[in-house]
Amino acid sequence: MFIDCHIHIAMISDIGWQRDSDGPASPEQFIEMYDEVGIDRGVMLPLVIPECNFLTQSNEDILMIADKYPDRFIPFCNIDPRLMRNSPEADLSYPINHYKDKGCKGIGEMTANLWWDDPRVTNLCDHAEKCQMPLLFHVATQEGNTYGLIDDFSLPRFEVQVKTHPSLTFLAHSNPWWSYVSGDVTEETWGGYPKGPVTEGGRIPELLHKYPNLNGDLSAGSGFNAVSRDPDWGYAFMTEFQDQLLFGTDVCRPANKDNVLINLKNFMEEGLAAGKLSQEVFDKISHQNAQRLLKLDD
Repeated sequence: MFIDCHIHIAMISDIGWQRDSDGPASPEQFIEMYDEVGIDRGVMLPLVIPECNFLTQSNEDILMIADKYPDRFIPFCNIDPRLMRNSPEADLSYPINHYKDKGCKGIGEMTANLWWDDPRVTNLCDHAEKCQMPLLFHVATQEGNTYGLIDDFSLPRFEVQVKTHPSLTFLAHSNPWWSYVSGDVTEETWGGYPKGPVTEGGRIPELLHKYPNLNGDLSAGSGFNAVSRDPDWGYAFMTEFQDQLLFGTDVCRPANKDNVLINLKNFMEEGLAAGKLSQEVFDKISHQNAQRLLKLDD
């Protein structure tokens, strides 16, 4: 079984991701793609926050899809930290619990371009922890002209949040996050897709060791690059952190089918066939960790 922990989908809107681009894949297109490559279910991350794209959608769009195809799609809600008058005192438990009661299993993808230690971000983490809702986030390297929660080099502000919210499940994503698998990342490369052998001293292994509530979303080119740039290291990394990694794709449109949808899946299957991943590790990352962390049997 494969559970894809990270997709973007829409039932209502078909506006392109940019000019002269196709729009988000529909549920029916996703099901066709999933059936073709052998992925069972996908976690839908609503495009509520405006920094990332032209399309903004409601959490209700996602819930409509989940109601129509409950065996194929798992809903998250997205809660902008600036809700309710842009106040760090906003009672975000109210909307979080509203959507949790409707079946949402987490919050994200958090792409607000705010600093990790912004009081509004801390407030969101406080309420997500209180409501026992996992938070899937995107890291940014700068303020403006990008999307994601902003940090300094080496992620010191994020570490404060994960340390002070020990009961909050964090799901980490993006190239500025995954570049830190290697100890030789620099301020010039941490926002990209560094290539070549992984060196010791990477920030991600350090953080995963220190914080059991921290997990890695292996979706997109960033997650795939992190484990495939040095394949033997990647399989060893997946084995070492087998309880903290989740399979994902970050597919958002039909054009992703020929690369993003299959890259990580093929890498995992090749590792299993070659004996570099055990069946136990494979099963945890492909679906069991998602089932456990998102409480899919509840």
